[in-house]
Amino acid sequence: MAYDLEEQEQLATLKAWWNQYGNLVTWLLIIGLAAYAGWTGWNYYQRSQAVQASQLYEELQKAIASKDNGKVQRAATDMTGKFGRTAYAQMAALAAAKSAFDANDLKTAKTQLQWVVENGSTDEYKAIAKIRLAGILLDEKAYDEGLKLLAGEFPAQFAGPVADRKGDILVAQSKVEDARAAYKDALEKTDQKNPARQLIQLKLDALGGEQAKGAA
Repeated sequence: MAYDLEEQEQLATLKAWWNQYGNLVTWLLIIGLAAYAGWTGWNYYQRSQAVQASQLYEELQKAIASKDNGKVQRAATDMTGKFGRTAYAQMAALAAAKSAFDANDLKTAKTQLQWVVENGSTDEYKAIAKIRLAGILLDEKAYDEGLKLLAGEFPAQFAGPVADRKGDILVAQSKVEDARAAYKDALEKTDQKNPARQLIQLKLDALGGEQAKGAA
């Protein structure tokens, strides 16, 4: 009988506790389950997006191989529209820009590169897009716009290419001293084993500049 009384007291205590905290516990459980469901659902969505994006990117690569610029641009537009948060979208936009440039469609090339500049998820992709876009602006004689695009911070590994592109624009503006300084900077920031050093050195030599520090 003593056991029954003790059990009844425990049950009464539990009921009292539940009456006080039951709703809170229930809501916490619901929130926890909802969060878990959302997390697993998001992971599934991300995996699904990556798979679909990779398939579309493969189609884009096939279009590039067949030199079908129209199909390349359609695939890239689908990619950036539907899978804009994936790395595939940035790679697709860069590839589509190259395809458009080769087809002499500079307007589309600029649009694709600008998308990466504005929507790229990494500084590396943005840097590549800025350097290439600055090259197109150089061809269009939009020199100030190109230099503005190359201003600011870039990942360290892009310091050489950025300085080289600045030199090209400055040469086009007949700013010889500034161009020479840019090419010297490019040489100093380009790895000794990088084949690009030879071209940069040729540009510097053409301006009558001596070899920069570290030049071979």
